[in-house]
Amino acid sequence: MAIALGIDTGGTYTDAVLVEYESGRIIASAKALTTKHDLAIGIRGAIERVLAAHPADICLVSVSTTLATNAIVEGKGAPIAALLLGYANRLDAEVNLARELGTDRYVLIAGGHTADGDEWEPLDLAAARAAIVEHAPHVAGFAVSGFFGTRNPSHELAVSQLITELTGLPVTCGHELTHRLDALRRATTVALNASLIPLLCNLMDAVECTMSEKDIHAPLMVVKGDGSLMEASVARARPIETILSGPAASVVGAQYLGDSAEAVVVDMGGTTTDIAVIRHGRPRLSEQGAQVGRWRTMVEAVDAQTVGLGGDSRVWFDQGRELCIGPQRIMPICLLAMERPEIKETLRRQKARAKGDEAVDGEFLLLQRNAPLSTNEHPPFERELFAALREGPLSVEQVYDIMQHPYFYARYLERLEREGVLLRAGLTPSDAAHVLGMYADWDSEAATLAAELVGRRVAMDAETLCRQVVARTSERIAAEVVHKLLSDDAQDGHHDILTNHLIERALRPTTESSLECALTVRSDIVAIGAPVQTYFPRVSELLHSHLCIPHDAGVANALGAVVGSIVYRVHALVIPRDEEEVYRVHLPDQIKDFLNLADAVAYAEQHGRELARNGAIQSGAMEVRVQVERKDLSAPVAEGWGDSLYLQTAMEITAVGRPRLAS
Repeated sequence: MAIALGIDTGGTYTDAVLVEYESGRIIASAKALTTKHDLAIGIRGAIERVLAAHPADICLVSVSTTLATNAIVEGKGAPIAALLLGYANRLDAEVNLARELGTDRYVLIAGGHTADGDEWEPLDLAAARAAIVEHAPHVAGFAVSGFFGTRNPSHELAVSQLITELTGLPVTCGHELTHRLDALRRATTVALNASLIPLLCNLMDAVECTMSEKDIHAPLMVVKGDGSLMEASVARARPIETILSGPAASVVGAQYLGDSAEAVVVDMGGTTTDIAVIRHGRPRLSEQGAQVGRWRTMVEAVDAQTVGLGGDSRVWFDQGRELCIGPQRIMPICLLAMERPEIKETLRRQKARAKGDEAVDGEFLLLQRNAPLSTNEHPPFERELFAALREGPLSVEQVYDIMQHPYFYARYLERLEREGVLLRAGLTPSDAAHVLGMYADWDSEAATLAAELVGRRVAMDAETLCRQVVARTSERIAAEVVHKLLSDDAQDGHHDILTNHLIERALRPTTESSLECALTVRSDIVAIGAPVQTYFPRVSELLHSHLCIPHDAGVANALGAVVGSIVYRVHALVIPRDEEEVYRVHLPDQIKDFLNLADAVAYAEQHGRELARNGAIQSGAMEVRVQVERKDLSAPVAEGWGDSLYLQTAMEITAVGRPRLAS
């Protein structure tokens, strides 16, 4: 029996599952807390726990990881230099290249091509050599992007070879990552990819080290943003393709478990809720390329909408006494109390006193790691604060006492939390579920005490507050589903005030309004993630939709990491060159001219098939199947003449295979 190990690193937990590969049956599962400062720690913990529950000989290991996404959003990529060939005087003068590329180490070098693939100007190899020698001591890798490099990669390849000869450092070329035009976005994508290579290599090294320690000798796969798989060796060179790996794995796992060709997949975790759509049995992909943070990349990925709302979102009241949930992820107070029961005494003292700092009552801070801060600011109380935190969690009130001027140093404290040095604990939807008896996994008494402390800020008892938290969480999810579907229909994210008002009226009806409306989602809602049983029956009612919560909904992401296929795509383009009466074939590795269209198209398909098949095999596939989608484009010569002018032939050649398994 072939057993595969699937691993998913979520915002809060890292899940691991053992799966009978042929049937997809889950044999065992386990969870460990995700360690954002070093994902390998959480992955190691999840692997150890699932193997302790069910020792097995593993034939395949596959990981979906948040590393690339988190690193891009947080700006924590490795230092790189970008060499831009032929970009000088061909970009808008207003473009801030340092901001677009994420680095101020970039050099404009003569070279590049035209849209036809002809040389725009000769490549200045001497300038390239000087730039490489200057920047190599200060960077972890290079990014190379040539103007119209997708139409002719020769200049990119020449500079890449020079970098390898001179430095041996990792180098990424734009034509390796995308076939699309848009020089600036392609340069951005390749620069981000280069900055991620050292980080993903470190993660893969750590996973492979754990596999070796556990005597697991199996291929290691990584989930791509479109839900397909690639071997770790390929992922090391193209880590940018793993952005949105987590949402992609959740869609694949949900589709596998839900067995629905038309569905809205909603993955609710501890930190975020991801929403994606399945149409005609396939996940909808982002046509414009995946967007992560402020960067729009050229990476093909699942079109997922991510919302800062999860089981571990912070429950708080704003200055207008409005109930807010998220987007900050904190540690549920019921979980902290289970690990550190002594905090309940602090909660009881806060409850017993007549008056305190109600804005922070019921919240704690705990030390996650001693890490260097991103700035040189070291306030006078820092040594005392860290010494106290090493002894155990402190109430926020105690932290404020140490700081003496907490509001003056508010940004310092926020940075400690943002960088993962400190973790806040407090009231969350998970705590509300414990108070209401929907959960009993952790410490319900601590959850109730925290709810009483937060509730008294607005004169609300614990049970009433917690019912509102659960209801508001369900309403928020339902509203986000509607916004996602509206965005898909309208092809943009704009909704006017009236639309938002109607959604509000449908999800939160009131007797004060004469208007009553309802919303219906025609597709099934497939809900996955640990907390979904608590919130999604109400979501289904609000949206008048059929709800599917699969049996293994809590570990669907980890399942999705192993049930996917390896997919490798090659794009070929045939364009006529009328002035030379030839047809030019553009392929990822070359351009070639032919005297007639039939020969050009035949060569494009034949060579494209070879590239796709070989790429799939190098990505770890076996039993490879290749399919070709061809689109011919022509235009009428003149209205009513009946003749048409041939413009181009575009081919998408796709190779699909199953991952190779250990014998």
